[in-house]
Amino acid sequence: MYKIIRAILFLFDPEKVHYFSMNVLKMMCGIGPVKKIIRLFFASNTNDPYSLFNIQFPNRIGLGAGFDKNAKYLRELEALGFGFVEIGTVTPLPQDGNDKPRLFRLPKDKALINRMGFNNDGVEVIAERLKTWKQTNVEAQTNNTKRLIIGGNIGKNKITSNEDAWKDYEKCFIALHPFVDYFVVNVSSPNTPGLRALQEKDALAKILTNLQQLNKKEPLPKPILLKIAPDLTVEQVDDVINLSLEINLDGLIVSNTTISRDDLQTDAKVISTMGAGGLSGLPVKNKSTALIQYISNTSGKRLTIIGSGGIFTGEDAAEKIKAGSSLVQVWTGFIYEGPGIVKRISNYLAKH
Repeated sequence: MYKIIRAILFLFDPEKVHYFSMNVLKMMCGIGPVKKIIRLFFASNTNDPYSLFNIQFPNRIGLGAGFDKNAKYLRELEALGFGFVEIGTVTPLPQDGNDKPRLFRLPKDKALINRMGFNNDGVEVIAERLKTWKQTNVEAQTNNTKRLIIGGNIGKNKITSNEDAWKDYEKCFIALHPFVDYFVVNVSSPNTPGLRALQEKDALAKILTNLQQLNKKEPLPKPILLKIAPDLTVEQVDDVINLSLEINLDGLIVSNTTISRDDLQTDAKVISTMGAGGLSGLPVKNKSTALIQYISNTSGKRLTIIGSGGIFTGEDAAEKIKAGSSLVQVWTGFIYEGPGIVKRISNYLAKH
């Protein structure tokens, strides 16, 4: 059924389809009985919670950052069975992102190219939205171990220099701290000029140690993770591992999109017309899995990893877990496989 719906949706602009689909789902979930039916149909019936960072995740399958940038669809994504949702990337000031079109499908490769550019409503608006979410879910927040876990993915504004980037991360961290369960520092998007330079050891250390100092002052510190690109050199990866162990970072998300265009089935001329941006989906699968394996082995399994990149099936998720990740995130797989992806992956992991 979803293949037919997907074929129709794929006839239209990807970004417009994204918001259209989610707004339709939002409308449907606004009707109590309909929401229950949706949850019954799509959410997994396996009881497979997973504890990490002293947080009880309903299951191991999350939705990566960039899908619900502004925390507008948490109720709907919870109804689809996600164990956790990462909102953002959030920046201090609202920004429109890059010029459109900026999201492209590569159906032959089961992939996407995006150059969104951290388009979001800004941290003040998003924090207020999360505050409302938390207030309307007080009982779940305190009593229900199966509550949706929220991650806050934070970044810098395009107009902020790299020298002052740490200030942007600090602003987002402070504003979101009461409302999210964990943080992800995003320095690996290829769509903000110069951002990936912040993956260098000295720049990273400045951002992360500052956040950790702020975190220690909080009555309830939150886990802080770093999201890295799959395009780092071995030396850069080793620097990330060493720094993470040195400062006792809570974990890594491996990985973000790639700037590589190698070994794609889509015609090179078509890809060229799409322009710059991060490639996600099936072409990233093996690269991200290999990177997870390397980091896990090199760190002596001392670093917690959330695996992301090319997860479409239960087998893909199990492969990431076997390589060394504790949790997994989907994004492009959700677009291609549809709303049943969480249930299928959960059922597979429960059996294997």
